[in-house]
Amino acid sequence: GVPPTITTRAWATSSKASVMAAVAPSTPAGGTGSGSRQIPIVCPGHTRPLAELQFCAVNDKDESRTFLVSACHDKMPMVRDGVTGDWIGTFAGHKGAVWCCRLDPSGYIAATASGDFSVKVWDAITGKELYAFPHKHIVKALDFSPDSRRLATGGHEGLLRVYDIGQPNAEPLAVPQLEDKKITITKCNWLDDDVILAACSDGGIRFWDVSSKESNLLRTLQVDAEVRDMELSRLSSGECLLTVAAGTKVNFFDLSTYELVRSHPMPIHFRDEGGASLHPDGKKFVAGGSDLWVRLFDFDSGKELECHKGHHGPLRCLRFSPDGKTFATGSEDGTIRLWKTDSG
Repeated sequence: GVPPTITTRAWATSSKASVMAAVAPSTPAGGTGSGSRQIPIVCPGHTRPLAELQFCAVNDKDESRTFLVSACHDKMPMVRDGVTGDWIGTFAGHKGAVWCCRLDPSGYIAATASGDFSVKVWDAITGKELYAFPHKHIVKALDFSPDSRRLATGGHEGLLRVYDIGQPNAEPLAVPQLEDKKITITKCNWLDDDVILAACSDGGIRFWDVSSKESNLLRTLQVDAEVRDMELSRLSSGECLLTVAAGTKVNFFDLSTYELVRSHPMPIHFRDEGGASLHPDGKKFVAGGSDLWVRLFDFDSGKELECHKGHHGPLRCLRFSPDGKTFATGSEDGTIRLWKTDSG
């Protein structure tokens, strides 16, 4: 049969996001920040620290919508309207913290990675669990291939697994990151339908060709600390940039040359939390981590352009919306906040 449209989800939509009434000054004591005060949209619902956020723009028939999915330590990943922040639904079933949640490019399927040693795949329209993939340790990362046919997973086992969504009972391709010792895969992203990037606790970002049953290591990019966050951006200019938050730096790699094109020191560290996200125009990026401040920086110079406070705990994750008009932040305080991007 014909699947229901993405706009007529079976879940309730009664829980509205709220606008925060009080805003702290826009510059911390002794800080260098600037910019006007901003009142973000506050999205309640989670009860523990956030782990990851992802926007997904879905073109469905005559309408396009943007969704925001959130992974959280409360075991309850959620889907929201990416513009208003309104809650759409919760994927209920995990027995451990959820470290990663993704919608596939079509918006019809979701996948979640958990500390309960499993990955679950869901019907994103109804919220129903479709199937579970057992693992032998905590799963920290996953990503759908651009054609939605395969799902890559990784975590504390140090194995990059690739599942065929059309054959969920088939044995996955399993790729160890290092033969001699076990390292954690912290993030993974598909570059295209054949190549996966696996970011690891040793600071290595490994490019794997998984087009056949014999996986092939193409190259490794190296940063000087465990990769805390990694984002793949395809800019309107045609450039493909990789944003990597590690240690006390945000690094940017040009994936046409694999060169490190920018590396900016941060006033925060990414040891236990935080991340960075590049604006779709490639001219600015947001970063946050060990303090409560959300900072916007110039891509070329690394100069701080804006500094906002709103969260009551360290920043765990940040992402720009696909149109670049807003960005979302998730915190240890259990809330998601949606901020407007200053068009100036």
